[in-house]
Amino acid sequence: MQVFEGQVCQPPTDGNITIVVARFNETITKRLLDGALAKLREHRVHEDDIRVVWVPGAYELPFIADHFAHDDDCMAIICLGAVIKGETSHDQHINRYVSMSLGEIASRQSKPVIFGVITCDTVEQAMARSGVEVSKKDKSIHPLPGNKGAESAEAALAMIDLLEEIPDYRVPFSPQDILSQLLGGGDEDGEDDDFMPVFPPFPPKKLAKNTKKTVKKTVKKSSSKK
Repeated sequence: MQVFEGQVCQPPTDGNITIVVARFNETITKRLLDGALAKLREHRVHEDDIRVVWVPGAYELPFIADHFAHDDDCMAIICLGAVIKGETSHDQHINRYVSMSLGEIASRQSKPVIFGVITCDTVEQAMARSGVEVSKKDKSIHPLPGNKGAESAEAALAMIDLLEEIPDYRVPFSPQDILSQLLGGGDEDGEDDDFMPVFPPFPPKKLAKNTKKTVKKTVKKSSSKK
């Protein structure tokens, strides 16, 4: 029996983590960001591997998340925001759009996009879900169990580790097959064979590196023939 379980035991070393934060309700979202940063530092993520991007509000989170999801060096995206219920149903439409959009981006890009948006009825509820405590000794910020930002950072680290462990079955065929089809098909003997998809057991990062290497070799080989 195979069991795969992401562990939050060591910092990722192959890329960066992007945190997208909504400026609206900044009193709350700043506390979420502090909690996320504290959790990443607790797990020894280097400062240079953390990227923080501020957007006007929660509605803009999916757009920027999708932008950075195309970055091969970005291992995970943490989206932080606070949507508090008002006198109308505006909050429901925002929450539905943001949650569904972030889920769609994660599925399409095969990259962890963490939903760290607080959806509350009152400001008091939002404050309770973004709790932090400041140490009087060293003035450092430590996330409390109720800090959604800290929880989101921990989820991101676990997902990064999990993706490194499990095979990637979402890629329909190998880089060599893709290039062969794009450059006219056929095998090394010049004969056209039926295109048989291959499901390589490569994690996304390894597949991307192999694809880049194959592209360079193919372009170089094609240029030498000319």
